[in-house]
Amino acid sequence: MCGRFAITLPPDAMAQLFAAAPANDLPRVPNFNVCPTNNVHVVLAGETGRRLVAMRWGFLPHWYKAPNDGPLLINARAETIAEKPAFRAAARERRCLIPASGFYEWTKDADGARLPWYIHRADASPIAFAGVWQLWDKGDTPLTTCAIVTTPARGPVTAIHHRMPMTVRPENWPLWLGEAGMGAAALMAAPPTDFVFHRVDRAVNSNRASGPDLIEPID
Repeated sequence: MCGRFAITLPPDAMAQLFAAAPANDLPRVPNFNVCPTNNVHVVLAGETGRRLVAMRWGFLPHWYKAPNDGPLLINARAETIAEKPAFRAAARERRCLIPASGFYEWTKDADGARLPWYIHRADASPIAFAGVWQLWDKGDTPLTTCAIVTTPARGPVTAIHHRMPMTVRPENWPLWLGEAGMGAAALMAAPPTDFVFHRVDRAVNSNRASGPDLIEPID
């Protein structure tokens, strides 16, 4: 799964990286502790080109009558995304990319305490999570919401957790975004980018924690 992540790339650098026109209401960065229900940066394809926009992290199916009307859907499993009623239309028609610098997972020590790890690319380059999105308009104010697609963990991440976010390599961005025709499902089985990880301070266990110290390694 993916329950927290970090994004440190400035919006203009994100816009340049993804060749996307940035919106005016993008979330502030850096954010070393992006939590569910936060607004996140999302790359969309459109008729006039790619856009970099803000969305609420926490997918709201169209039948929810309120944002808390059901489970908070921050992740969508790649194995079932095409079948689940909440996600199947979005998997066909509303795929997106969610930029990140790294993400967190937790293990437990012998006493059951949660130990956080920060996972990132070995060369520290940006990550593009595969995502799906949904416009929810049942409330007074419409919300554009998203979820991160996850896959079984592969490579080094298996030492930390059994699942991980699905990442999309730059050469496959057009296919995932729907710009290059059909075949995006094949990307769900593609090997992820190699990751490395290190232990970080338990301060990140709080969703109120902030600052660059959250991703610094500890002994």
